[in-house]
Amino acid sequence: MSTAPHSFFENVVHDVPEPGTCTHLTGADHVRSLQAALRSLDGQLDALDRWGRTLADVLCGESRGRLLAAGNGGSAAQAQHLTAELVGRYRADRPPFSAICLTAETSSLTAIANDYPADELFARQVEAHGRAGDVLVLLSTSGRSPNAVAAARRARECGITTFALTGPAPNPLAAAVDDAVCIDSPWTATVQECHLVALHLVCAAFDAAVLAAPPRVPTGPTLGSAR
Repeated sequence: MSTAPHSFFENVVHDVPEPGTCTHLTGADHVRSLQAALRSLDGQLDALDRWGRTLADVLCGESRGRLLAAGNGGSAAQAQHLTAELVGRYRADRPPFSAICLTAETSSLTAIANDYPADELFARQVEAHGRAGDVLVLLSTSGRSPNAVAAARRARECGITTFALTGPAPNPLAAAVDDAVCIDSPWTATVQECHLVALHLVCAAFDAAVLAAPPRVPTGPTLGSAR
């Protein structure tokens, strides 16, 4: 007989080692760590759904706004994953939407890093590409990446809505953005794994809002297919 969805989490064992007591997790410890961290995500599903609806409002609005995304290291890859889901698709077929990953354009990255302080790496790109009403999503497993915090502050100066996925709260990035989803785990890998789940939930909420009956955009192969 099947059990209720919440019973899975109620049975999670919480004796997962802390980073200060060991340098790595066993496979079983890693799974327990992920199960425990997902409980913190489970309590923030409304925020992720709200982010998806906000993105739909911005990207489908009269100004056809855009999404900007950024992060460092593994979070850079996840930022690019998010923008790819919008330019391509998540599940349902729909038109492409404007989404730029600020970690992917190597010439701009190296030029900024060469000529400006490190904190400007994303902030300068936000100022260049962002417009009032756009959305910036920042990812940081610690929530303390100086270039992400600087980007959030610059975005708010430009009238851009800011969201962040971080590790445990409180942290400087969560304090600098309009809304944050914070994963309660001391393990970087666990936080990143939960961030990927969170990004997919945002994409699902975005698609649901865009394609709700009647759909807010054409559902053909491309927006320009009739030309």
